[in-house]
Amino acid sequence: MARYVREVILNKPDDFVYFMMNDYLQKNSFKPSNWKGTPAYKRGDGFFEMCRYMAWSYNDGVLRLEAWAQGIFVQEQDLNGVWGWGVKSLYKKDIEKLITLLQQTIPEPVPSSDGSAQFQNVIPVQTMDNTGSAIASLVFGILTLCCFWNYLSIVFACLGIMFYRSGKGSTKAGLAKAGLICSIIGFGICAVLLVFTFITGTLYGLTTLYR
Repeated sequence: MARYVREVILNKPDDFVYFMMNDYLQKNSFKPSNWKGTPAYKRGDGFFEMCRYMAWSYNDGVLRLEAWAQGIFVQEQDLNGVWGWGVKSLYKKDIEKLITLLQQTIPEPVPSSDGSAQFQNVIPVQTMDNTGSAIASLVFGILTLCCFWNYLSIVFACLGIMFYRSGKGSTKAGLAKAGLICSIIGFGICAVLLVFTFITGTLYGLTTLYR
């Protein structure tokens, strides 16, 4: 298998690890799916964004995490190589950040008034915050609008939508949503201009041919 594999000894409570993993998957738009019959989490549609997969397990205090991307011929790829280098590099950095968060020290319970040790409603731990992705989505959305007459608009739109999917669960979700709107509008304008240019060019060519 061509996968990026990490095995990390955590020795943390199961509920903490499951909470952190589910929080990461939700905030980064991973959905339950399967890879050739094997359960996995998937992100991406293969058009605006490269499809990425993740499978994980936690047993006896050891986290095993497997990550890979879908190649152009629907084959399994690890997170190295030239194809999709930028997206895979960001994915790998996210995974390393997740592992760092999983290794954080869990605060001790604060004694309550009756002397029992317990947390009040929530566990105060640090979770993933993709604020940078929300800002990046807005930046690329604005660039999409500024370059609507250029093929670069399509590239910027895809990047804007990709970063939106990570940033929509952050504390700056409003910026990510604005980036998504700008990306869609810019992409739509660019697509209309491309179709118009193709049609007018074809008609001109036919008119010249039969003149």
